Amino acid sequence: MSIEVKNVTKLYGEQKALDDVSFSIKPGNIVGFLGPNGAGKSTMMKIITCFIPQTSGSVSVCGYDVIDHPIEVKRQVGYLPEHNPLYLDMYVKEYLDFVGGVYKIANRKARVKEMIDIVGLEIEQNKKIGALSKGYRQRVGLAQAMIHDPNVLILDEPTTGLDPNQLEEIRGLIKNIGKEKTIMLSTHIMQEVEAICNNTIIVNQGKIVANDKTNELRSQEKKQIVLSVEFDKSISVKKLESIEGVIQVKNKQNKIWVFVIEEDSIRNNIFQMAVQQDLVVLTMQKETEGLEAIFKKLTT
Repeated sequence: MSIEVKNVTKLYGEQKALDDVSFSIKPGNIVGFLGPNGAGKSTMMKIITCFIPQTSGSVSVCGYDVIDHPIEVKRQVGYLPEHNPLYLDMYVKEYLDFVGGVYKIANRKARVKEMIDIVGLEIEQNKKIGALSKGYRQRVGLAQAMIHDPNVLILDEPTTGLDPNQLEEIRGLIKNIGKEKTIMLSTHIMQEVEAICNNTIIVNQGKIVANDKTNELRSQEKKQIVLSVEFDKSISVKKLESIEGVIQVKNKQNKIWVFVIEEDSIRNNIFQMAVQQDLVVLTMQKETEGLEAIFKKLTT
């Protein structure tokens, strides 16, 4: 496993930031780590990156325990904190060369050039970091996190404050990096998780409330089926509510109705009602519950 977390609890005084948390992340996965503010996301990331120790439990990265072998763990991990800590008075190449020196990287000049190419900093490489836009500063942060070629990347809110164009660029960059690295990504943007994450972990009040493949999480949480049905003519809601097996009906738009049903077989009942009422079913499609709705359900 790239990351192995077993029964981790973190106390701040009497307050539990993490409560008996366990999960594992396999190599080559991009995992979305979600939760409301104060849920314990940043605390977990700081423990994995050896910034703070856990109160109890164990954490290992690429087989190295964070307490027993912190230096080895730091060699394996690249970390981009929520508040990207950059030296604003340094030039881009100067800063990356400095970080490479901290890691004692051989042939730093070539490695700095390689990272500038990978994260798309070519046109900004001769500027001071303080003169860069937020999007390019995030690219510098990603470059410093990867300059020592770690196996694991920990990214805490990497797209906060970016405009839509910058969001798309950074998401594409993370997805491309994820082909070779294991990435743990904390974010509040559900569309981001659905777009780039293989797996999703949701934490609430220090406990894990969901941990599964992103595309399976919705189907597991969804106990009812939601159908969007368009008829060719208007019909009263009472007629639709009288259909056997229908739990709830809402008008979505004009002649489009949303049905909540328990079983797929109840579609036939809807078609039969339409024939009886001299209606034509123009469209019928199953609606999927978005990750945002599932997140709300699990954390409120």
